[in-house]
Amino acid sequence: MDEDETIAVPSGQAVTFLDAIRDTQGPQGLTMRFRFLAPAIAAPDGGVPLEAALADMEALCRTYALPRARGTVPQPRQVVIVLADRAVPYGLADPEATQYFEAFAIEGDDCIPEIF
Repeated sequence: MDEDETIAVPSGQAVTFLDAIRDTQGPQGLTMRFRFLAPAIAAPDGGVPLEAALADMEALCRTYALPRARGTVPQPRQVVIVLADRAVPYGLADPEATQYFEAFAIEGDDCIPEIF
């Protein structure tokens, strides 16, 4: 998939892949972060509601992140999906940016939402 290609999500918002960070250790082992651009989450008209963004993040975990994480050694125990209205360098704060984060435990072929 081309990095500029729009990824289908349940809400229908335009989402594109930004990057993946593979070297983060979580409490249970390797955590992979998949970051996506989703400008509509901060649209002036109210944007994509949080509930819809959460469904999008779950879909992104199952259909985008999980297939790409399978080949990683060691196998990740957790995937974090990030939706951001703009590209923010990893680890830096941007008070103007809107970002949503959701963590998922990897159990077999499924992403199980965790409290983040």
